[in-house]
Amino acid sequence: MQIVGLSDKILNGDRRALARAITLVESSRADHRAQAESLLQDLHGAGRQAMRIGLSGTPGVGKSTFIEAFGMMLIERGLRVAVLAVDPSSARSGGSILGDKTRMDLLSREKNAFIRPSPSQTHLGGVARHTREAVALCEAAGYDVVLIETVGVGQSETVVAQMSDLFLLLLAPAGGDELQGVKRGIMEMADLILVNKADGDLKPAATRTCADYAGALRLLRKRSQDPPDFPKAMMVSAAEGTGLSEAWDEIEKLADWRLTQGVWANIRAAQARMWFEDEVRQALLKRLQTPQVRDELSNFGDRVADGQLTSTAAARALLSCLPDL
Repeated sequence: MQIVGLSDKILNGDRRALARAITLVESSRADHRAQAESLLQDLHGAGRQAMRIGLSGTPGVGKSTFIEAFGMMLIERGLRVAVLAVDPSSARSGGSILGDKTRMDLLSREKNAFIRPSPSQTHLGGVARHTREAVALCEAAGYDVVLIETVGVGQSETVVAQMSDLFLLLLAPAGGDELQGVKRGIMEMADLILVNKADGDLKPAATRTCADYAGALRLLRKRSQDPPDFPKAMMVSAAEGTGLSEAWDEIEKLADWRLTQGVWANIRAAQARMWFEDEVRQALLKRLQTPQVRDELSNFGDRVADGQLTSTAAARALLSCLPDL
């Protein structure tokens, strides 16, 4: 892939160039990885930052509908919006539907919006392997808000909170009582809980659900980096467009507070360090994917399966001979 002039096009907000760059960083080819690293380093000096908002919720809660309505509202306010939607990959075929863009028909036609679906592949935590690099590219392209939609598979989806400035959790009406809301994991990561579909016959149920989760949030330990009234629960209706402006006002309120208190910079610094350590781990794992290591791995695996060695002893023996491979 030719990358000559690609960085300049991205800095000028060229959406095609941005799409090409994300394809580049998602590639596993060695030459593409080298080009992606060079491109990201070139763009790093631009110093552009966007508000990174992670978004999660169980399937059927209306994430795509919410993102489209929320994104359209932000565009009306003069902001540029990028959406990175992560689709689950099949454990058998490895394929993904990648249908998020078709579910956001209005937003996908906006010139100030960019939507990119990506497969989660085998990466855990509800995000794709190179989502954080895609976020950096969107920031370099001048987008004001980057929405990161996760696959929505459960409480293990906390990685997105480690690459975003704020984390939103979407819930459906009657989605659980107060006891359900006290669950650790994803609940503790949420900065704002939005009960969607608060309209029509579901509005009374949404009101009860919002009250239940508001009570549950009061039982969770307050975080020192947040003002006293956060995290909080609110009702929204993506279908009717109600509550979206209020939700954005709360997001801005929390973001401004963290910025003035110096928390924002600390969060970004901690995230940068964490992702550096993750890159080191991934690089070390990749170095183990040599024919010699695979042969030894198969050999020790057979001995464990036959009962000759325990898994702990086999792992120690394999690691001890790695320097000689």
